[in-house]
Amino acid sequence: MFSRERKSTNEQIVEKVLLEKYNSFYRMAISYTHNEADAADIVQEGAYRAIRNCKDLKNTEFASTWVYRIMMNEIYRAVSKNRPDSLDQMEEYQEEGKSDTYEDTDLRRVLDSMDPEDKAVIELKYFEELKLKEIAEILGENENTVKSRLYRGLRKLRVDLEAEGYDR
Repeated sequence: MFSRERKSTNEQIVEKVLLEKYNSFYRMAISYTHNEADAADIVQEGAYRAIRNCKDLKNTEFASTWVYRIMMNEIYRAVSKNRPDSLDQMEEYQEEGKSDTYEDTDLRRVLDSMDPEDKAVIELKYFEELKLKEIAEILGENENTVKSRLYRGLRKLRVDLEAEGYDR
């Protein structure tokens, strides 16, 4: 007889979060990579790291926040590794067809021009509908820092969109 190893409670909870939040993780990854395959790779690698390290989850009540943080770290790791160094390289990258079905909207373009940390706060707050406290835990920052990033990011978003001719 084969002995079947039982999953730990942490592993079960992490797997549940991964299944429930998969679309959110994928949307976040694609908003940074602009490429479906790269986004899928990021989510897969993040899921692998979450399951592999689930024993490190101290409080299962915060499993969702813990997994979000792993995904954001994976996104930052992938983006910093693959970031084009100049605007010319970015245009060349997009011309090569690497953008897949990524939406080319003014809002997306403005978000993409932001610092990754400010962009993350806006996306987690408005696209994923997380509370500031949860965002602070995900990003490993003080809640007041998150508020400042949100305020600064929204101000930049407003200014840039108005510069492109959008009214409130």
